[in-house]
Amino acid sequence: MIHAAEAAWPLAYDPAYRPPSDVPYWDVALETMSEDERASVILGKIQRVMAWAYERAPFYRTRWQAAGLEPGDVRSLDDFSRVPTIAKADLRADQAAHPPFGSYLCIDPSEIFHIHGTSGTSGRPTAFAWSRDDYDRIAESHARIMWSFGLRPSDTVFVGSIFSLYVGSWGALAGIERLGAAAFPFGAGVPGMTLQAVSWMQQMKPTAFYGTPSYAMRIAETARAEGIDPRDFGLRIMFFSGEPGAGIPATKRLIEETFGAICIDSGSMGEVTPWMNITECEHRTGMHLWQDIVYTELLDPATMRPLPYGATGTPVYTQLMRRGQPMIRLVSGDQAEWTNDPCPCGRTYPRFPRGIIGRIDDMLVVRGENIYPSAIEDVLHGFPELGIEFEIVVSRPKALDELAVRAELAAPCDEGELRERVMAQLKRQLGIRAEIAFVPAGAIARTDLKSRRVRDERPTG
Repeated sequence: MIHAAEAAWPLAYDPAYRPPSDVPYWDVALETMSEDERASVILGKIQRVMAWAYERAPFYRTRWQAAGLEPGDVRSLDDFSRVPTIAKADLRADQAAHPPFGSYLCIDPSEIFHIHGTSGTSGRPTAFAWSRDDYDRIAESHARIMWSFGLRPSDTVFVGSIFSLYVGSWGALAGIERLGAAAFPFGAGVPGMTLQAVSWMQQMKPTAFYGTPSYAMRIAETARAEGIDPRDFGLRIMFFSGEPGAGIPATKRLIEETFGAICIDSGSMGEVTPWMNITECEHRTGMHLWQDIVYTELLDPATMRPLPYGATGTPVYTQLMRRGQPMIRLVSGDQAEWTNDPCPCGRTYPRFPRGIIGRIDDMLVVRGENIYPSAIEDVLHGFPELGIEFEIVVSRPKALDELAVRAELAAPCDEGELRERVMAQLKRQLGIRAEIAFVPAGAIARTDLKSRRVRDERPTG
């Protein structure tokens, strides 16, 4: 065993432990246990984190009392489904009423080790408070998960992601350091930095990369403009979060073909860090749900009732080992499908076979059809004649909605013939007609952060 007895909460890990590099599992017992055994482990952790939060967080205590519940009432995972869910808006409102960390802060402010948060682009920013031991458990969890997709101490990992409020880069760095690999925290977001990234990657030959899919492809574009084949970097593993691209089949293939590396999809929500709690293994058969780290349920977004395997719904997360601001039944607002079918890796966690399909809020309803931007990306990235970037424009010039796509051309071609093929494939995928307009390579703005590819020009109200 690499951790203390299950009776202890949170678990205390041995910081000196690391499995031999030829062993596929960081903790074979936890990763391959039966469903019943894991349910018992999860329930024990749920009971402890609920007791911790009930005693220290009025945010939770008030809600649970209103629902007629106390932590001792949760004696099974079925009982846990009766615990009220919470949403991001609840966290923002509570922090506004009880600044700066809300009434769900469960530690003394003197224990806070890291402060991160949201950008606030969709409302009031939300502050995340990590204790020192929270940070250590994030590092342990991420190292264990990174091990599952093949990262080893012999690797050098280029972190091409901005170091700021954004927890992605910090969480990746913590896991890399705990695993014992060489961390290259290069960063992103500064003008001219992409060209520098190409130079440094050509010089240092890192074996792994972390960032967003769109930024990885921007690095590839910049490298080719400098006469460098992205495969010459020597990457073997590329893992991503922050965007759905790595889980979109055509984009995954494009990344793997461009760099000659495997493409790993990872990441849930910054609020529930360790955010790598849903991540693909090296076999890339979908994102494993590391249920003993963060317990994931899939609920019907309309009724908030649990859904069986094979269904599509919204993930709801519960952190099982966080003291600072434990998230208990936080609704993600994303959409996913789940399965409990076996994976070749031998891990017995459920999976999201299609990754995160998209945010429910990002879904466009056009002429009665539900359209996710990721579905359009999957079509466009299946055409080698097209470049990486695109823009979706929804308008209502008259009585009906119109859907148009601007896509960059990667090379000269018969534009009329290509337009027909792309429009036909979009119609098959989306169920409605979408106009396509081609623009020159580089005409659509790039970003070092998450790509924003939708412009909805329909009148509101």
